[in-house]
This record gives sequence, structure tokens and C-alpha cells, in this order.
Amino acid sequence: MAKKKGKTLPTVGVVGSGSFATAIVKMLLENAKLVHWCVRNEFVKGALELRGHNPNYLTAVAFDVKKLKITTDINELVSACDIVVLATPSIYLADAIEKMTCDYEGKLFVSAIKGIVPKHNDVVAHYLRDVFKIGFRSQAVIAGPCHAEEVAMERLSYLTIAAAEKEHIDALRELFTSDYIKVSCSKDILGNEYSAILKNIYAIAAGIASGLGYGDNFNAVLVSNAIREMELFLDAIYPEHREVNDSAYLGDLLVTAYSLFSRNRNLGNLIGKGYTVKSAVQSMSMVAEGYYATRGIYEIAYEKKLKTPIINTVFSILYEGKDAEKQFKKLTEKLT
Repeated sequence: MAKKKGKTLPTVGVVGSGSFATAIVKMLLENAKLVHWCVRNEFVKGALELRGHNPNYLTAVAFDVKKLKITTDINELVSACDIVVLATPSIYLADAIEKMTCDYEGKLFVSAIKGIVPKHNDVVAHYLRDVFKIGFRSQAVIAGPCHAEEVAMERLSYLTIAAAEKEHIDALRELFTSDYIKVSCSKDILGNEYSAILKNIYAIAAGIASGLGYGDNFNAVLVSNAIREMELFLDAIYPEHREVNDSAYLGDLLVTAYSLFSRNRNLGNLIGKGYTVKSAVQSMSMVAEGYYATRGIYEIAYEKKLKTPIINTVFSILYEGKDAEKQFKKLTEKLT
């Protein structure tokens, strides 16, 4: 374990080598003397070790390789770490973590993933619990608003860390807090995880609206309806006292719906401009989690008979081949 101002910090590792994983490693290195990093392949590993840069994402961020223990073996990382941060896109998580055969009892698993695990059509918290028997007391969730690109530029950003155990919250706060990262805490693990998924779907809707030529006035109404729809969904899934105007819910929704860094908004914008869904998805250099999450979230809302017109509209466009312009014309009549 590393020490910070007389305190002993737990050993920490990150699984994933995309933009947010890279940003998380950068954040952790502000405090940890060594960060273990499990990357996708030997090419990424070699490039990091040789040049100190991720060759694919946030390429301008320079790492001190002496402070990194880079591997492609998840068992090596998990065995060495007290805290394991999962930061792969949701569609790749099962392939990465199901290779884990080492003893992981007593480890804290932290999800920085904002999507549904496709093979199981469930959130990461449930997936870890059901497949690996990792209970909620051994889990935590990192929520935003916190775009990786702004972390790379060391622009002031905010994280919300949700965990059941105070000791875990305290440890993670120590690891992540820095001059440009402020940390808020929560015990709403599932609420934070679902809201991080939902905001991606709403960002696709905001992007479609922009691509279709709707203006700021409409998008303001769309987002204000989206936060109410999110609250309805969260209360139906996991009733809990929560304030949806907090940064982890409304703040993350706002930045994802409006920011030019938002890949989900950009995906929607392409569709609104006339790209087919398939061509829009294929043109993206990074994974837009909202695309993969929409089906699972729609099915949950349908099963629970929730009134979620924005989710329903995005689903109809992405998965039923409905015309975006016509579907948004119908949606305008349902928003208030």
C-alpha cells in the first residue's frame, strides 16, 4: 500500500484502456505511488511502456511509466490490488472479467461503466453479484459529471462515488481527490448506476433533436422532461430517498446532453442528420453506451408499464427502424 500524508492508501488497479480508463489512471496517479493497469492487448501495453502514452485514447496525456504496472492479464492485476476499477465499455466487460480465476474475496470492485452488460441484459452491480457473488458491500460506483477529455486537460471536474461502506467511500475519496477533481459521496449504488445509463439514452435523444434542426428551446424542454422521466424510472427500479437534482443525476445528464465531447449526443446528431443507425454506430471511433443500453432499459420500462416517452422514442428509432423526424414530431406532443 502507498502512503499519502501519513495515511496508508490501498493498492489500486484499473481494467480497461479506453478514454475513461485512461482518465481514471491519470486521476489515481495524483495520489497513488503505483497504479496497476490491465490493458486490452500487447500493442497498447508496449506503447505505454515505451512512450508513456495511450496510443489510442487521450494520446496527449503523458504517464510516468515508473508509476505504472501494466499487464494484459486480469488475474495478475486482481491478485495484486485491494481495489479494482472496472472501466471497459459494457460490451467488453464480460470478455475481460470472465477470465478472472484468481481469488478475489475481500477485494473492492468499482464500476466506472455506464452501460448494460449485453450478455446478461443487466447493470454491472447485478452482474457482479449474480455471476461472481460479489455483494453490494464489496462494490462501488463512480458517476459523473466527468468527461475524460476534460480530465485530460485538468479542467475542474466532479465525481460522485457511491458505496455501501463508509470505509470504502473514504478510501476512494482519498485516491481520487486532487486539485482538479472534487468528490461527492452517496450510498445510492443502483440509482447512480442506472442514472449514468439513462443519461446516455437521453443524450442520444438530444443529439437527434439537434440533427433534425430543433433548437435550444426544445432541448431545454426535452432535458427537463428527461430528468422527470429518470426519476420515475429510478423510483420504480430502486425506491430510495434521492435528490435527482444532484450532480450525479441532473449534472451528468446535462453535460452528456449538451457537451461536444458527448459521444452519445454525437451519435444521435448523426442519426438526426440522416445517417442510418448502422452507419452512425460504425462511424464512431468510441463506444456510445446509450445505443447498447436502450434495448435493455426499454424492456424494463415496458415490463413495469412506465410512461417513458423519450426512452420509447429513442428505442423506436434505434431498434425498430422508425423515421426519426416522424417520431420526434410525435414526441413533441408528449412533452410539457
